[in-house]
Amino acid sequence: MTDQQISLVKELQTDVLRCVKDQNGNHVIQKAIERVPQEHIQFIITALGGQVVSLASHPYGCRVIQRMLEHCDEEAQTSILQELHSCTASLIADQYGNYVTQHVIEHGKDEERAMMVAVVASKLVEFSKHKFASNVVEKSIEFGAYEHKLEILRRLSETRPDGSLPIQVLIKDQYGNYVIQKLLTQLRDEDHEKLVEIIKPVLAVLKRSPHGKQIASVS
Repeated sequence: MTDQQISLVKELQTDVLRCVKDQNGNHVIQKAIERVPQEHIQFIITALGGQVVSLASHPYGCRVIQRMLEHCDEEAQTSILQELHSCTASLIADQYGNYVTQHVIEHGKDEERAMMVAVVASKLVEFSKHKFASNVVEKSIEFGAYEHKLEILRRLSETRPDGSLPIQVLIKDQYGNYVIQKLLTQLRDEDHEKLVEIIKPVLAVLKRSPHGKQIASVS
């Protein structure tokens, strides 16, 4: 790395947060994180400390947080993740924060992924019916350990006070039906058959609806 490049990066020191939230400036910050050795951009990491949750729910900040999770050292990543875990549930349902939680679930370490998936499972039906959170549920099903998939199946198979099953409710939902489709593609053998048996009665009623046809095609 040339002295000129180091000098250019240092020019960002006084305006890190403003750049992160700027339509063009955020690209500069992202490139600095991707290309410049961390010892020369430590000021960026320092400036974002305590700001992670608000930036994760920002249209440009969420991109910067993802780049930091990809390129910063373990100490910096741990600090970022601690802030994220303090507000996981709200980020899962956030228009931009959901991308950050998906990133952790797909690319994070097993223990970090497990913590995210546990929050997803705690509000499974609510998240599955939510425009943004449902994408995080699908990601949890796809990248979670098989035990996570079984836990999701268990929670969706529990009878509710009114006698209905969450699975049967979600099949009829515009977002929830995609969660059920994803679960069908990820379960194996008798677990897959259990899910198919649960949804059969509802599919018989919904077979002419778009949701019903989509689920039938993967079951």
